[in-house]
Amino acid sequence: MNLPAIQAALRDRNIDAWLFYDHHHRDPIAYRVLGLPESLMATRRWYYLIPAEGEPLKLVHRIEAGHLDSLPGKKAQYSGWQELFEQIKVLLAAHRDIAMQYSPNNLVFTLSLVDAGTVEMIRGLGKNVVSSGDLVALFEATLTEEQIKSHFAARDAVDKIVPAAFQEIGRQVRNGGTNEYEIQQWILEAFRRENLVTVDAPIVGVNAHSGDPHYEPHDEGSWPIKEGDFVLLDVWAKQNIPGAIFYDITWTGFVGKNPSGRMIEVFETVRDARDAGIKAVEQGIGAGKNMSGWQVDRAARDHIKKAGFGEYFIHRTGHSISTEIHANGANMDDLEIHDERQILPNSIFSIEPGVYLPEFGVRSEINMLVRAGSAEVTGKIQREIVTI
Repeated sequence: MNLPAIQAALRDRNIDAWLFYDHHHRDPIAYRVLGLPESLMATRRWYYLIPAEGEPLKLVHRIEAGHLDSLPGKKAQYSGWQELFEQIKVLLAAHRDIAMQYSPNNLVFTLSLVDAGTVEMIRGLGKNVVSSGDLVALFEATLTEEQIKSHFAARDAVDKIVPAAFQEIGRQVRNGGTNEYEIQQWILEAFRRENLVTVDAPIVGVNAHSGDPHYEPHDEGSWPIKEGDFVLLDVWAKQNIPGAIFYDITWTGFVGKNPSGRMIEVFETVRDARDAGIKAVEQGIGAGKNMSGWQVDRAARDHIKKAGFGEYFIHRTGHSISTEIHANGANMDDLEIHDERQILPNSIFSIEPGVYLPEFGVRSEINMLVRAGSAEVTGKIQREIVTI
């Protein structure tokens, strides 16, 4: 835990204190931000208050009195519910605006971890509960230089694996045949050779399966890949080292020389929407503006709507990327939620618009790194359908 940085962030946002609360590991964010072990037994409620100024305060049950001893601050204890309530009043007495892992109307549902009853209790004490969303993004999704280097290392490996996978598809199609699952396993073997790890296996989707954003090929029921097929590869991985950052891209190809006019039309629509999102980030950050995730989504989505494919773009434009493939920074989202979280310096996220038709789907995904005053795409950018 970086206490001075947390307190500085609270002062910058005019928030009096950040209250962490957990029971049975309901809030994994608290454990990561505070540096508590995930193995910590938590059969009773604990509270940890970090004020913008001064010493942190702890409140723990007497049966688990040592739970927060690794953290700085003065400790109070309770046993009964009446004593708990009185101690919470003392804990919060000097503060009004209290940040918690809460999101108004549950909009940022990955952040909305505090139960309604606890929020009611804090508000009942006359406190103003505010969202910790931007604080969580700062401490969960902004990266060190070493972490950024690990992202680029994963990029170097994955940007070689993906074109090699397309080549392998072509080789196998013309030498006896292959299927989605076999190519997925070929990619996983390439990960092992490059000392990369992942969560969930990569997506290899053919024709209608490429139109299913979360299609998962399996050994049984996997479709063959043959001449004339449209193929989507969604590949994400990171180095097998502590603190490594994911790299996550999606490319599409056609087995043969001449993809159909419809395939080209949809691909170019998605490609240009992706580029509209990239441009919005580059120009906004470059001009020193505070940008939120919804603005990037709007730029990409408006392009797809104007092209007549709006109803087929069924997910957000992008997601935060860190040590987890879907991290707790701003998402590029004005569809599933109106994400007003700011895009912070030293954060990474995807831009990946898609159009999903019944017969095939196109998604084109890149990753962006934002610095103070600049932004860049971190890897290769697909400009046309890969000829396999």
